[in-house]
Amino acid sequence: MKRKSEQKLSFDKLGGTPVLKDLVARAELHRQAEEQVLGAVPPALAAGTRFVSCHEGELVLSAETAGKASQIRFRQHEIMEKVREYELFRYVWKLKVKVTPPRFREKPAFRKAPLSKENARLLKEEAGHTKDKKLREVLEKLASHVRD
Repeated sequence: MKRKSEQKLSFDKLGGTPVLKDLVARAELHRQAEEQVLGAVPPALAAGTRFVSCHEGELVLSAETAGKASQIRFRQHEIMEKVREYELFRYVWKLKVKVTPPRFREKPAFRKAPLSKENARLLKEEAGHTKDKKLREVLEKLASHVRD
């Protein structure tokens, strides 16, 4: 795999393609615009918020959760005031926030909670009162898994 610096150079080598140059230039402009917009968003709300577009005075952002989107909407006048300081967003008059949940969330590994001594004692006690032999054996086996 190529290093990042070598990858950047490969874009320059493909300079004969005007479509690619235009696409890279638009991507860079979008990155800079996102940087400016997220600089205007309060730091507590900036994580998980993305700049989507700005077209005809309508600034569109996306947030990971509905709660964060509501907080952004609540503070929209403050955010638009800061954003208008930049030349690119001078005519922003409307802020729209979309909820876009992340595609993949890391699930925490399931961890069995160890059995406490009190619960083991209760299982043994219940096993003593049970008439069914197989159920009693299962309860006693569960009780033997006590945490030390």
